[in-house]
Amino acid sequence: MRKFNVTGICVPEENFMVDLTEKLKQIKVMVDEKEYFTINRGRQYGKSTTLLELEKFLSDEYTVISISFEGFDEEEFANAENFCQKLLGRIYDALLFTSESQEYCESWKNLDVKGFDDLGRHITAMSRDKKLVLMVDEVDKASNNRVFLGFLSKLREKFLARKARKDFTFHSVILAGVYDIKNIKLKLIQEGLHTSDAGETTTHNSPWNIAAQFKVDMSFSIPEIKTMLVMYEQERQMEINIGEVAAEIYQYTSGYPVLVSTICKYIDEDLAKQWEAEGVRRAVKLLVAQKENIPLFDSLFKYLENDPNVYKFMYSVLFSNQHWSFMLGNPTIALCYRYGLIESVDKKVKISNKIFEILLIEYFVSKEKMESLLETKAVIPENYSGIIGDGKFNMQTCLEKFAKYYHQHYSDKDIEFIERESRFFFLFFLNPILNGHGFAHIESHFTDDRRMDVVVNYLNQQFVIELKIWRGEKRHEEAYEQLQGYMDKLSLDEGYLLTFDFREDKLQQQKWVEVRDGMKIFDMII
Repeated sequence: MRKFNVTGICVPEENFMVDLTEKLKQIKVMVDEKEYFTINRGRQYGKSTTLLELEKFLSDEYTVISISFEGFDEEEFANAENFCQKLLGRIYDALLFTSESQEYCESWKNLDVKGFDDLGRHITAMSRDKKLVLMVDEVDKASNNRVFLGFLSKLREKFLARKARKDFTFHSVILAGVYDIKNIKLKLIQEGLHTSDAGETTTHNSPWNIAAQFKVDMSFSIPEIKTMLVMYEQERQMEINIGEVAAEIYQYTSGYPVLVSTICKYIDEDLAKQWEAEGVRRAVKLLVAQKENIPLFDSLFKYLENDPNVYKFMYSVLFSNQHWSFMLGNPTIALCYRYGLIESVDKKVKISNKIFEILLIEYFVSKEKMESLLETKAVIPENYSGIIGDGKFNMQTCLEKFAKYYHQHYSDKDIEFIERESRFFFLFFLNPILNGHGFAHIESHFTDDRRMDVVVNYLNQQFVIELKIWRGEKRHEEAYEQLQGYMDKLSLDEGYLLTFDFREDKLQQQKWVEVRDGMKIFDMII
């Protein structure tokens, strides 16, 4: 049984291991079928570690050439000859760690290779009677270069010739990176780095349109997280509520590998091994508080800062009362998916995990707070007194003060604008109160576009607030039932219903309602 370290950098290898056998088997099926394909996932999603383990998994049957474009500089991409010679050198280095003879390894180094036609003939000679699997990591390092386009075109040409039984070439080729290599030619044309031929305005002529679709789920499922915890439990000779902890980790991470491992690292090293649901929530708080030290989060913020379309789209996904269909034909949706920011749930766009939701809420609130110094979109609240006392968070007081804040600054604004932004206003008000001692994330519901639950964690307290727009008495009664269901899920006896009423004769109320024995809801309409 093959196992591997979750990230290779965050945690000791002997402590946190995940059994990836089933994932490796699925990838091997594609290799066995001589497929060429790309593993595209977000930063720190375990791509490099997967390639490392796949190399071991395939080594009994194939000669695996595992290289990376990390370290290729501008000189290597200056022309085809430089690229080919650098590539052959990397292949030689990789082959030294296989079972191939020294003579065969040396024969890959060929100074007569001056361009891609020469490279193609050399690959033919070296692939005869061999089952070679070429794996290239960090292909993003080359994705803006025309020389790399020529390399892909040569691989495609040889792939098609092999299918016609007219050539020998690599048995399988695997490229790993964030971006979709299939679209590289269109990207270079649009950036003015490649001159298009007649009619070359779409991705149909992509040099990588031979690639098979990669359908293996790279995230960690709850059962896979459990395997990691079982091994840790056995190693440390301690008892863990494995089911509870694995489910809670998955709830916040959706199985994003580096997030899974980092939460475990915090529990193990910083939280006195508090292996329970509350320990996971405390670890999440530490993780988001330390965001400046996490490379993945740096990348997330750069995506938002560098692309206005990504910024606007992610804001809309988080706060808008409309839902986006998951359509990869939309370039912005496709890009956010490649970045790992979103996923498809019931064919709708959803932010890929709760930790990203927490970070995005803090990010957008911080951005809007800065802009509010110059604009009037969001007015910074002045009075938070009474919300926190003796280390406890009083959610009723928080909602009462929010209502006052809302009526003072926004109730007379344009209704369409307020309806669109009302969710943001509440989180804008709430976030500074949490101030590193807690966090909030959103539970949106695709079956009801007007419903959103905000879950707030403050120290060891947890609250659920359902935000709705007034749509009549019947819908308001349904909200009670919906909120009770979520309270049951979180094992909470108190819930909070905040409804925005935009009618001229708006109803305003605040009251506690006992919905069943031991369970009550604070109902506020503003």
